[in-house]
Amino acid sequence: MPNERLRVAMASGGWTHATLADATGVDPKSVERWVNLGRTPRRVTALKAAEALREDVHALWPALRQARAARAVSPELVTLYDQRADLPVSTFIDLISQARQRVDVLVYAAVFLHEAYPRLNELLRERAAEGCAIRIALGDADSENVQQRGREERFGHGIESRCRLALMHYRPLLDVPEVELRTHETTLYNSLYRADDQMLVNAHVWGVNAYGAPVWHLRRNGNGGMFDTYAESFNAVWETARPVEG
Repeated sequence: MPNERLRVAMASGGWTHATLADATGVDPKSVERWVNLGRTPRRVTALKAAEALREDVHALWPALRQARAARAVSPELVTLYDQRADLPVSTFIDLISQARQRVDVLVYAAVFLHEAYPRLNELLRERAAEGCAIRIALGDADSENVQQRGREERFGHGIESRCRLALMHYRPLLDVPEVELRTHETTLYNSLYRADDQMLVNAHVWGVNAYGAPVWHLRRNGNGGMFDTYAESFNAVWETARPVEG
Protein backbone atom coordinates (compact mmCIF):
# COMPACT_ATOMS: atom_id res chain seq x y z
CA MET A 1 0.00 0.00 0.00
CA PRO A 2 1.44 3.44 -0.95
CA ASN A 3 2.54 5.78 1.84
CA GLU A 4 0.29 8.75 1.10
CA ARG A 5 1.45 10.74 4.14
CA LEU A 6 5.04 10.51 2.97
CA ARG A 7 4.13 11.44 -0.59
CA VAL A 8 2.25 14.55 0.56
CA ALA A 9 5.09 15.60 2.88
CA MET A 10 7.60 15.31 0.07
CA ALA A 11 5.41 17.17 -2.40
CA SER A 12 4.68 20.05 -0.01
CA GLY A 13 8.39 20.51 0.68
CA GLY A 14 9.50 20.17 -2.92
CA TRP A 15 11.38 16.92 -2.25
CA THR A 16 12.09 14.39 -4.98
CA HIS A 17 13.15 10.77 -4.60
CA ALA A 18 16.70 11.82 -5.43
CA THR A 19 16.95 14.74 -2.99
CA LEU A 20 15.46 12.80 -0.08
CA ALA A 21 17.75 9.87 -0.89
CA ASP A 22 20.72 12.25 -0.77
CA ALA A 23 19.57 13.67 2.59
CA THR A 24 19.23 10.22 4.14
CA GLY A 25 22.15 8.47 2.48
CA VAL A 26 20.17 5.84 0.59
CA ASP A 27 19.51 4.95 -3.04
CA PRO A 28 16.61 6.79 -4.76
CA LYS A 29 15.03 3.39 -5.42
CA SER A 30 14.71 2.92 -1.66
CA VAL A 31 12.76 6.18 -1.37
CA GLU A 32 10.57 5.07 -4.26
CA ARG A 33 9.76 1.85 -2.35
CA TRP A 34 8.90 3.88 0.78
CA VAL A 35 6.43 5.98 -1.20
CA ASN A 36 4.93 3.52 -3.68
CA LEU A 37 5.10 0.25 -1.74
CA GLY A 38 4.78 1.58 1.81
CA ARG A 39 8.09 0.05 2.91
CA THR A 40 9.45 1.12 6.31
CA PRO A 41 13.14 2.15 6.39
CA ARG A 42 15.57 1.42 9.20
CA ARG A 43 14.91 3.59 12.25
CA VAL A 44 18.03 5.75 11.87
CA THR A 45 17.21 6.38 8.21
CA ALA A 46 13.56 7.09 9.03
CA LEU A 47 14.61 9.64 11.65
CA LYS A 48 16.84 11.41 9.14
CA ALA A 49 14.00 11.52 6.61
CA ALA A 50 11.48 12.79 9.16
CA GLU A 51 13.87 15.50 10.32
CA ALA A 52 14.51 16.61 6.74
CA LEU A 53 10.77 16.69 6.00
CA ARG A 54 9.98 18.31 9.38
CA GLU A 55 7.45 15.57 10.10
CA ASP A 56 6.78 13.26 13.03
CA VAL A 57 8.57 10.02 12.26
CA HIS A 58 5.74 7.91 13.68
CA ALA A 59 3.16 9.70 11.55
CA LEU A 60 5.16 8.76 8.47
CA TRP A 61 5.87 5.20 9.61
CA PRO A 62 3.53 4.06 12.45
CA ALA A 63 5.25 0.64 12.50
CA LEU A 64 8.26 2.28 14.14
CA ARG A 65 6.30 2.85 17.36
CA GLN A 66 6.20 -0.86 18.09
CA ALA A 67 9.84 -1.29 17.12
CA ARG A 68 10.88 1.55 19.42
CA ALA A 69 8.93 0.14 22.34
CA ALA A 70 10.47 -3.27 21.82
CA ARG A 71 13.99 -1.87 21.81
CA ALA A 72 13.41 0.73 24.55
CA VAL A 73 14.82 3.57 22.45
CA SER A 74 14.70 6.94 24.20
CA PRO A 75 11.91 9.18 22.84
CA GLU A 76 14.43 12.04 22.97
CA LEU A 77 16.75 10.45 20.43
CA VAL A 78 16.33 12.09 17.03
CA THR A 79 19.27 10.56 15.20
CA LEU A 80 22.37 8.54 16.00
CA TYR A 81 25.49 9.07 13.89
CA ASP A 82 28.33 6.55 13.82
CA GLN A 83 30.92 9.34 13.98
CA ARG A 84 31.07 13.12 14.04
CA ALA A 85 32.66 13.12 10.59
CA ASP A 86 29.30 11.93 9.21
CA LEU A 87 27.68 15.26 10.16
CA PRO A 88 28.07 18.21 7.80
CA VAL A 89 29.01 21.39 9.65
CA SER A 90 25.67 22.78 8.46
CA THR A 91 24.00 20.51 11.05
CA PHE A 92 25.74 22.40 13.86
CA ILE A 93 25.19 25.79 12.23
CA ASP A 94 21.49 25.15 11.57
CA LEU A 95 21.02 24.19 15.21
CA ILE A 96 22.62 27.43 16.42
CA SER A 97 20.74 29.51 13.85
CA GLN A 98 17.41 28.21 15.17
CA ALA A 99 18.22 29.02 18.82
CA ARG A 100 16.13 31.75 20.42
CA GLN A 101 16.91 31.41 24.13
CA ARG A 102 20.16 29.55 24.75
CA VAL A 103 23.30 28.22 23.10
CA ASP A 104 25.72 26.14 25.20
CA VAL A 105 28.98 24.70 23.89
CA LEU A 106 31.21 22.43 25.98
CA VAL A 107 34.34 21.22 24.20
CA TYR A 108 38.10 21.11 24.45
CA ALA A 109 38.57 22.97 21.16
CA ALA A 110 36.21 22.03 18.27
CA VAL A 111 38.04 24.40 15.93
CA PHE A 112 36.43 22.56 13.02
CA LEU A 113 33.44 24.89 13.44
CA HIS A 114 35.39 28.07 12.78
CA GLU A 115 37.51 26.39 10.10
CA ALA A 116 34.48 25.22 8.13
CA TYR A 117 32.23 28.19 8.92
CA PRO A 118 34.22 31.43 9.25
CA ARG A 119 31.00 33.38 9.99
CA LEU A 120 30.48 31.56 13.30
CA ASN A 121 31.29 34.62 15.44
CA GLU A 122 28.96 36.79 13.38
CA LEU A 123 26.20 34.20 13.79
CA LEU A 124 26.71 34.13 17.56
CA ARG A 125 26.64 37.94 17.66
CA GLU A 126 23.33 37.87 15.76
CA ARG A 127 21.85 35.33 18.16
CA ALA A 128 23.05 37.36 21.16
CA ALA A 129 21.62 40.57 19.71
CA GLU A 130 18.21 38.89 19.69
CA GLY A 131 18.49 37.97 23.37
CA CYS A 132 19.94 34.48 23.11
CA ALA A 133 22.23 33.65 26.07
CA ILE A 134 25.45 32.03 24.88
CA ARG A 135 27.89 30.09 27.05
CA ILE A 136 31.08 28.62 25.61
CA ALA A 137 33.39 26.42 27.68
CA LEU A 138 36.77 25.54 26.17
CA GLY A 139 39.52 23.30 27.48
CA ASP A 140 42.35 24.95 29.43
CA ALA A 141 45.41 24.19 27.29
CA ASP A 142 47.64 24.04 30.37
CA SER A 143 45.47 21.59 32.30
CA GLU A 144 46.58 18.02 32.94
CA ASN A 145 43.34 16.60 31.58
CA VAL A 146 43.76 18.30 28.21
CA GLN A 147 47.36 17.12 27.97
CA GLN A 148 46.32 13.61 28.98
CA ARG A 149 43.67 13.57 26.25
CA GLY A 150 46.35 14.46 23.72
CA ARG A 151 48.42 11.46 24.84
CA GLU A 152 45.42 9.12 24.77
CA GLU A 153 44.42 10.17 21.26
CA ARG A 154 48.05 10.09 20.12
CA PHE A 155 47.60 13.73 19.17
CA GLY A 156 50.46 14.93 21.35
CA HIS A 157 50.64 18.68 21.93
CA GLY A 158 48.29 19.23 19.01
CA ILE A 159 45.22 19.32 21.22
CA GLU A 160 46.81 21.96 23.45
CA SER A 161 47.52 24.18 20.47
CA ARG A 162 43.98 23.68 19.22
CA CYS A 163 42.60 24.76 22.59
CA ARG A 164 44.63 27.95 22.30
CA LEU A 165 43.47 28.43 18.73
CA ALA A 166 39.83 27.99 19.76
CA LEU A 167 40.28 30.60 22.49
CA MET A 168 41.75 32.98 19.91
CA HIS A 169 38.73 32.41 17.65
CA TYR A 170 36.21 33.21 20.39
CA ARG A 171 38.04 36.12 22.08
CA PRO A 172 36.47 38.77 19.81
CA LEU A 173 33.11 37.87 21.42
CA LEU A 174 34.19 38.94 24.92
CA ASP A 175 32.64 42.37 24.42
CA VAL A 176 29.23 40.93 23.48
CA PRO A 177 26.84 41.31 26.47
CA GLU A 178 25.01 37.98 26.06
CA VAL A 179 28.14 35.89 25.43
CA GLU A 180 30.16 34.25 28.23
CA LEU A 181 33.47 32.51 27.58
CA ARG A 182 35.20 30.25 30.12
CA THR A 183 37.94 27.63 30.22
CA HIS A 184 37.64 24.34 32.11
CA GLU A 185 39.99 21.65 33.35
CA THR A 186 37.58 18.74 33.55
CA THR A 187 37.89 15.29 32.06
CA LEU A 188 35.64 15.69 29.03
CA TYR A 189 33.46 12.62 28.54
CA ASN A 190 31.27 14.27 25.90
CA SER A 191 31.38 17.42 23.81
CA LEU A 192 28.01 19.16 24.00
CA TYR A 193 26.38 21.53 21.52
CA ARG A 194 23.03 22.78 22.80
CA ALA A 195 20.52 25.09 21.13
CA ASP A 196 17.36 25.60 23.20
CA ASP A 197 15.74 22.14 23.48
CA GLN A 198 18.00 20.38 21.01
CA MET A 199 21.50 19.04 21.60
CA LEU A 200 24.27 17.24 19.74
CA VAL A 201 26.29 14.98 22.04
CA ASN A 202 29.69 13.90 20.71
CA ALA A 203 30.71 10.94 22.87
CA HIS A 204 34.43 10.48 23.48
CA VAL A 205 36.11 7.11 23.04
CA TRP A 206 39.51 6.32 24.51
CA GLY A 207 42.21 6.57 21.85
CA VAL A 208 39.86 7.97 19.19
CA ASN A 209 39.77 11.57 18.01
CA ALA A 210 36.40 13.28 18.53
CA TYR A 211 35.64 13.33 14.79
CA GLY A 212 35.70 9.51 14.78
CA ALA A 213 33.41 9.09 17.81
CA PRO A 214 29.58 8.76 17.80
CA VAL A 215 27.14 11.66 18.00
CA TRP A 216 23.54 11.53 19.10
CA HIS A 217 21.02 14.26 18.34
CA LEU A 218 18.61 14.79 21.24
CA ARG A 219 15.40 16.78 21.47
CA ARG A 220 14.09 17.49 24.97
CA ASN A 221 10.84 15.71 25.79
CA GLY A 222 9.63 16.58 29.28
CA ASN A 223 11.71 16.57 32.45
CA GLY A 224 14.30 14.13 33.69
CA GLY A 225 15.31 12.59 30.37
CA MET A 226 18.64 12.19 28.63
CA PHE A 227 18.60 15.80 27.50
CA ASP A 228 18.37 17.08 31.06
CA THR A 229 21.15 14.72 32.16
CA TYR A 230 23.56 16.29 29.68
CA ALA A 231 22.27 19.82 30.36
CA GLU A 232 22.96 19.36 34.07
CA SER A 233 26.41 18.02 33.20
CA PHE A 234 27.13 21.22 31.28
CA ASN A 235 25.99 23.33 34.22
CA ALA A 236 28.23 21.42 36.62
CA VAL A 237 31.29 21.99 34.43
CA TRP A 238 30.34 25.62 33.89
CA GLU A 239 30.33 26.28 37.62
CA THR A 240 33.94 25.08 37.91
CA ALA A 241 35.18 26.88 34.79
CA ARG A 242 37.12 30.16 34.87
CA PRO A 243 35.91 33.27 33.02
CA VAL A 244 38.25 34.42 30.26
CA GLU A 245 39.57 37.92 30.86
CA GLY A 246 39.28 40.50 28.12
